[in-house]
Amino acid sequence: MAIRFSVCVEMIFRELPFLERLERVAGAGLPAFEFWRMADKDVEAIRAKKDELGLACAAFMGTGGVPLVDASRRADALAALRDALGVARRLDCRTLLVTTGQAMPERSRGEQHAAVVTALREGAKLCEDAGVTLVLEPLNVLVDHKGYYLETSAEGFQILDEVGSPAVKLLYDIYHQQITEGNLISTITANVARIGHLHVADVPGRHEPGTGEINYRNVFRAIDAAGYAGYVGLEYRPTADAAATLTAVRELAE
Repeated sequence: MAIRFSVCVEMIFRELPFLERLERVAGAGLPAFEFWRMADKDVEAIRAKKDELGLACAAFMGTGGVPLVDASRRADALAALRDALGVARRLDCRTLLVTTGQAMPERSRGEQHAAVVTALREGAKLCEDAGVTLVLEPLNVLVDHKGYYLETSAEGFQILDEVGSPAVKLLYDIYHQQITEGNLISTITANVARIGHLHVADVPGRHEPGTGEINYRNVFRAIDAAGYAGYVGLEYRPTADAAATLTAVRELAE
């Protein structure tokens, strides 16, 4: 299979200093890494280390957690995105993760949905010029993210349709969507052209693939057969030696 894995170093090797995590990723034979927020990171040191190791930076957060559901914060979100695009240029990163923020009970879902669409439309203009893709992530609200606005891939794809830009796609997190809706292979293969990034972990526990209920060998085979060309982000809590779990996951994709 031709699956390209990226290691989320916020969850894997997290006990090590940040730059050492990149060394461990390279040592495990993986081609790329990703992380969450850039605010506490030494971008120049990361750039130098990744170039030294021959790693790619697959993705990081693009709007710094500013809630897109809140129209009054749109200028803040776009300012954060401009900053992230500057960092992405320095790290040669082509994908930025975005989240909607928590639902606002005092506002209708229609109003919040529209605010997300408008924010992404405006952000898309910046990203199209920069050659960067925003990937919008639905999260599960049953276990990990109670109160989060965007739960389902269906509404996520609806938002993409309304935004109408090739610079905005979905981050389909297999762990979150197994909890929320299941139907993983059918959803991914039917929408593969609209998925810009994948995340994987098993259910329950958010541990490495192969420890829970998801048949990841079949899922990886289906992703590969569908022609998905983006990164598959390994965003899980290892139950054993982290490097050993990376080897085990790669074997599932052989």
